Amino acid sequence: MKLGSILAIYALFWTMSLFVVLPLGVRTDEEAGVARQTGHAESAPHGFSFPRAALRATILSAVLFGLFYLNYVYGWIGPNQLDWTR
Repeated sequence: MKLGSILAIYALFWTMSLFVVLPLGVRTDEEAGVARQTGHAESAPHGFSFPRAALRATILSAVLFGLFYLNYVYGWIGPNQLDWTR
């Protein structure tokens, strides 16, 4: 697998992982015990930290991409195992 392909696939894994980890650990103002500011939605997060979400996404995507790459190298699951139309 070429380096460009590796980077592109990892970027896809990272983006998907970010959307998976975004809701983790997020609390609303009501759950944090703080008064809601005027103009904010009730469901708006209180004190959202993008660096924390990015770190979580990086860790998750590294694990998932590692499994993907090991499957690519060792061929644990191939196209034949995924063809359920037979």
